[in-house]
Amino acid sequence: MTTSANAVMSTDLPYANRRQGKVRDIYELTMPDGTDALLIVASDRISAFDVVMSNGVPGKGVVLTQISRFWFDYFADRVHHHLISTDSNDLPDLDDEQREALRGRVMICRKTNVVPIECVVRGYLTGSGFKDYKATGAVCGIKLPAGMVNSQKIEEPIFTPATKEESGHDINVSFERAAEIVGEGTMTRLRDLSIQIYSEAREYAAERGIIIADTKFEFGIPVDAADKGPILIDEVLTPDSSRFWLADLYEAGKEQNSLDKQFVRNYLETLVKSGAWDKTPPGPTLPDDVVNGTLDKYLDAYKRLTGQALEL
Repeated sequence: MTTSANAVMSTDLPYANRRQGKVRDIYELTMPDGTDALLIVASDRISAFDVVMSNGVPGKGVVLTQISRFWFDYFADRVHHHLISTDSNDLPDLDDEQREALRGRVMICRKTNVVPIECVVRGYLTGSGFKDYKATGAVCGIKLPAGMVNSQKIEEPIFTPATKEESGHDINVSFERAAEIVGEGTMTRLRDLSIQIYSEAREYAAERGIIIADTKFEFGIPVDAADKGPILIDEVLTPDSSRFWLADLYEAGKEQNSLDKQFVRNYLETLVKSGAWDKTPPGPTLPDDVVNGTLDKYLDAYKRLTGQALEL
């Protein structure tokens, strides 16, 4: 049985400009060939409702990194991306113990200027989108057919951008407002690319028993002049950035059996209902059964997508 005592909650590496997000630690480094790069370390922290929980899920960062790596490789011949390597042996100025501790959870990446828009694609009516639809008949201003039910498939996926906020929830905006922020040409390219990636991934995953209900992408403009971008960055189609549902148990009109962190959210909602937590920091400590259940779901997602078991 996994316990959160073995979780990697933070890192302290000999590289510049360390930054810490909800899940990832980010550093800047210079590779042995002189290339300036970005190091993204996926910790085992887990967040929900924009709050990081007090304990982590051991191995979660490895699963997220390896799923992202799979998708980067899958789309490599048609989508430019920032990934250079996921091999900790490629990192300079570390000893063997440090490299082993980072095994499987690092992405060495090209540096980019991040486009300040979250590119959200929705292929099923669920979550905040369903709440919006019930109130307005639309999702983020995009009208949908009348009479749709919870978790129903949206035949033509819709693009619903959001602004990237330093803290708290990202804010849904119209395509027109996103275009005002980053330019119409860039936003049109990101919309078309996001829908293309999602649609191809949705078809691939469906053949392997996973419904990708929705997801979010991030893009960046490469710092080097050789490629003007935008290129795909950050994590891609993981259980942290997407809703993964079990296809054989899918039934429109209700909440779905998922392979993502909805399992954690459902537990936390019981705490909210009981008055034990109010969705503000600090996040509560997750019990071992929730930790283990979450890891099992993430590993199941990896195995279904890649056809291989992941040894942690």
